[in-house]
Amino acid sequence: MSIELAYQQLVSSLQTIYENREASTMANWVIEKLTGLNRVDRLINKHQSISNSNKLLLKKMTDELLAYRPIQYVLGEAWFLKQSFFVNESVLIPRPETEELVDWIVTENAQMLGVRILDIGTGSGCIPITLKKQIPASEIVSVDISAEAIAVATKNAIDLGAGIRFLTMDFLNENNWNDLPETDIIVSNPPYIKLAEKTSMAQHVLNFEPSIALFVPDNDALIFYRAIAKFGKTHLSCNGCIYFEINEALGADTMALLESSGYYCELKKDMHGKDRMIKAQLLD
Repeated sequence: MSIELAYQQLVSSLQTIYENREASTMANWVIEKLTGLNRVDRLINKHQSISNSNKLLLKKMTDELLAYRPIQYVLGEAWFLKQSFFVNESVLIPRPETEELVDWIVTENAQMLGVRILDIGTGSGCIPITLKKQIPASEIVSVDISAEAIAVATKNAIDLGAGIRFLTMDFLNENNWNDLPETDIIVSNPPYIKLAEKTSMAQHVLNFEPSIALFVPDNDALIFYRAIAKFGKTHLSCNGCIYFEINEALGADTMALLESSGYYCELKKDMHGKDRMIKAQLLD
């Protein structure tokens, strides 16, 4: 089987459940992963044969994609701000909106020497690793309740050459807070989707991404924001800040919670015009 035929057959299979453009994009990613050739090189070498082992792997990947397994998990790879991160079902797939949150932090703090950053709910490690790469003089501690997520984040940090201290920790247990240092910046993309919102979510998210990283109780959707705000009052340095990603439907509620806890807040919209990020700074 040639590279060209493999691509054509994969696109044809994927078009049975995906839109044409999405099917073509996914097929390009899969064939590039299998062959190590970009699109231009594949055109030049389109008659080159695919090995038997890659034929078997292509069949496996095709079956997984047709079962709606996200392509990032199929490939074991997701891109975040021009860096490739290993991902599996233990961690959320990084989103473009989170890239905007990281960009905001970098823009405001890139010149700070020795800035101390605490990342809460690290997942794949895409936030702290990118911050470390773009603010090399920073000192970063990153926590997650999932040991499996910490393993993924640690692998990514090693692969990308980012020195970060990772801790497996249930942040909502206040008894653990004494194990965390004073910090200048707290960043968190915590679980923030209400269980009631499940019915409106795509099945590939519900079936494959870790629910512990997605959902919060309907009757306490701001549980992580409340806890982090409380933690910040004892662990943030003078003029320290918290940067949050938030539920687009709960911008006003999250702002009100933080302001009532003694913070000055700035709400920022994402590329789609949705309330997505908050910066909170303790009032003197």
